[in-house]
Amino acid sequence: MSSFQQAIAAMPREVYERLKTAVELGKWPDGAPLTPEQKDTTLQAVLAWQSLHNDTPDFMTIAKGGEIVMKSKAELRRQFRDEQEIVRQNVN
Repeated sequence: MSSFQQAIAAMPREVYERLKTAVELGKWPDGAPLTPEQKDTTLQAVLAWQSLHNDTPDFMTIAKGGEIVMKSKAELRRQFRDEQEIVRQNVN
């Protein structure tokens, strides 16, 4: 196992979440933009982490085992319908 794979296997979920957000926004939490090289490396780390730990993949992610998952609109509607409602407010 390479040192990259070992680092990914030991990476806490909190670090994965920060890296994922950085890739999505194109910047680090302090606002500094990711360089193209940082974006590539960070994206590789996010995908590798997902392939090891992602038991409940979202739309268009890598599931545990490395399988690419793309959920249909019907599956996403079912998923969000079944989630417990947090709050509902009438704006009128």
